[in-house]
Amino acid sequence: MSKIFTVFGATGNQGGSVVEHVLADAVLSKEFKIRGVTRDTSTPAAQKLLQRGVEMVVADMMSKESLQNALHGSHTVFLVTNYWETHGTADEITQGKNVADVAKDVGVQHLIFSSSLNVSAASKGRLTRLPHYDGKAEVEQYIRDSQIPATFYLAGYFMSNLEQFLQKGEDGTLTWSLPTGGNALFPLIAIQEDTGKFVKAIVKRRSALLGARILGAEDYYTAAQIVEIITQVTGKKTQFVQLDEATFKSYMPPDKAVEMLETHLLNADPGYYNGEGLEKSHNILDDKLVSFEEFVRNSNVLRK
Repeated sequence: MSKIFTVFGATGNQGGSVVEHVLADAVLSKEFKIRGVTRDTSTPAAQKLLQRGVEMVVADMMSKESLQNALHGSHTVFLVTNYWETHGTADEITQGKNVADVAKDVGVQHLIFSSSLNVSAASKGRLTRLPHYDGKAEVEQYIRDSQIPATFYLAGYFMSNLEQFLQKGEDGTLTWSLPTGGNALFPLIAIQEDTGKFVKAIVKRRSALLGARILGAEDYYTAAQIVEIITQVTGKKTQFVQLDEATFKSYMPPDKAVEMLETHLLNADPGYYNGEGLEKSHNILDDKLVSFEEFVRNSNVLRK
């Protein structure tokens, strides 16, 4: 009888990638039956998964009773929380802890949590306005303290974010404006394509990776390299511009300005992964990751 692999955010970027790669894997697709958790099972994306044999359920992550139904009988769980959905770290932390509590209660054997660096600690108190990082780090620590069998996946800087952040000028030049120098390092990941590659490898190597942190990025790229690659692939003129902090914030939505500022300052110091290399995380993989050059080549937005 197949074990149940419950995937939160099954129709989203990370959860959707996990579902795709497990379904496509000759071994895992036989070992596991996927249960997808979503907010609305009537959406086209949820219906498509249903047609492919994925059990789709609705769960309120603020309700442990609701989560009991979603997690009942689960062997493995992929948990991703969405800070931007609530824009309040208190709710995200509550949701993550609720899932952890219920996972422990129902006997989940492997909880894979999409976590983040504790930036306040890593920056020694210099960057303290990043609740969408620190909140996930708090949930990770709670899972560790609860002694749930778990592995932690830390997604890198989304390549798809660059489709939004580069601005096209009247002459067609693409400009990336940052509050850092061009040597700031960004660990890039094609989030929809590659999250499932990491999670699939984590599932297959469960025993060896319990308690481990897996860094989900294809490679580190400097800001200058990123705009250069876009030029090389698309033939478009690009430029990198360093802004002072006040000017950078003035271009951001007021409710997100400080978070966006510190998010990008993080890449310069202490570093998105606090300076840690990617080799150990890459060593578990069976599949090749999408390079930034490949991503640009396939991006309708950046090539338009």
